[in-house]
Amino acid sequence: MISLQSYVQGRWVAGTGDPKTLHDPATEAVLGDVRPGGIDFAGVLAHARAVGGPALRALTFPQRGELLKALSAKIHEHRDELLEIATRNGGNTRGDGKFDLDGCTGTLAYYAQLASTLPPARHLVDGDGTQLGRTPRFWGQHVHTSRPGVAVHINAFNFPAWGMGEKMACALLAGVPVVEKAGTPSALLAHRLAQIVVDSKILPEGAFQFLAGSVSGLLDLTTAMDTVAFTGSAVTGALIRGNKNMVARNVRVTLEADSINSAVLGPDVESGSDTLEQFLANVTTDMTQKAGQKCTAVRRIFVPQAMLAEVAEALVERLRAVRVGNPADGDVRMGPVASAEQLKDVRAGMQKLQAVSDTVLGGPQAIADKGYFVTPTLLRAKDASAPVLHELEVFGPCATLVAYGGSVEEAIDLVNRGGGGLVASAYSDDRAFVESLVLGIAPWHGRIWLGSEKTHGQALGPGAVLPASIHGGPGRAGGGEELGGLRGLMPYLQRTAIQGDRAVVDRAFGKGQGG
Repeated sequence: MISLQSYVQGRWVAGTGDPKTLHDPATEAVLGDVRPGGIDFAGVLAHARAVGGPALRALTFPQRGELLKALSAKIHEHRDELLEIATRNGGNTRGDGKFDLDGCTGTLAYYAQLASTLPPARHLVDGDGTQLGRTPRFWGQHVHTSRPGVAVHINAFNFPAWGMGEKMACALLAGVPVVEKAGTPSALLAHRLAQIVVDSKILPEGAFQFLAGSVSGLLDLTTAMDTVAFTGSAVTGALIRGNKNMVARNVRVTLEADSINSAVLGPDVESGSDTLEQFLANVTTDMTQKAGQKCTAVRRIFVPQAMLAEVAEALVERLRAVRVGNPADGDVRMGPVASAEQLKDVRAGMQKLQAVSDTVLGGPQAIADKGYFVTPTLLRAKDASAPVLHELEVFGPCATLVAYGGSVEEAIDLVNRGGGGLVASAYSDDRAFVESLVLGIAPWHGRIWLGSEKTHGQALGPGAVLPASIHGGPGRAGGGEELGGLRGLMPYLQRTAIQGDRAVVDRAFGKGQGG
């Protein structure tokens, strides 16, 4: 058993206060604990600002990229060890663990490669310069520079590696030191990752700090140059955004919260088609990968009424073939949810959805004497307009089939009732249907994934967050935005308009001048 420590101000520090126990979610065995107190938050922020920030800002973008490249390689060296921890503390199958860990190292490597394409400078040019006066002598140029603050990252339990890696990659490349807060149920993996980062000595001192316990009180000390990025529930996100100190100081906040993601089957899709096969495969994966504990997992499955029975039968067949059990067993394809609290929430959510749905497969009943297991659960809505279908996210292996009449207008209306999503997927070979659907739902979504006969077997599913595309969404999805290539650096950079003599502005800040 291990009591997790935090790495702050250049040393490992034990927590204090009442412990939060960490378990193996498959066996309920106690693995360790996290203690919330004992951290000097003012000292943590001061160390990042005074030591880590200046060291990072002294480097050019390509030099920072070299740090990310080395970090990616170092973490990958420990892959097997980390996969074992992901199984014990996260309830991950080996495939689920790879999804998380390879997402972490892959994102770090992506941003390292992106950095190698940037000029050897410490600022980025934003667009072309503009004539501001009667002649080109008076000139304007927008540039991005590193904000001299701290990136506070409050990460979720479901992706302890990938979530931390993707936030770190963008902030560090932008020249901003990070303070990483682990999601508690899976904190063993995040803690080991932090040890690897610290022991590697790849990053300058102060560029990386790690909190195993609570961040309560830290946000009260943030300032205008700091950025807070949070992944988790909408309730907690609202509390963070409403922090009085952060509101008063206009601290930047980016949130990724609840998302009742949709999968839409077009009315043109026929039985036996490649498009239908892709739809069924992706929905099954989204429902069972990480035991449905993905912010991008599909929660509402919109199917034309004429195809509803066939789709339900096909999904039941596939879901029944998914073996649920201890992820340490090689033939298990879905492990438990992450914690006893998570199991309680999933069961309660299923019961609320059952009140307005028929149960096609599964349900909230216990399926094991030990462990936080729940069976893949497929529901069928009795009324497509029932508010709970579009308001409640069950963060587990549960999704609801919702029939619609086949018109694109009805599909748009139903999808958008989710109030804002991270990703919606649509499966159709009818270009007119796809175009109308995309234009109708795009304002409410951060990403739209299109499946068709042409993409069958050629594309990663909608549940995969790729660093070249943005991750985030409006409304109930949090209103935040991460990744998306260089867009992922924007929360940590300040855009400034430089105005003056064109010769001076161009020489220092124009394109082709080291900018």
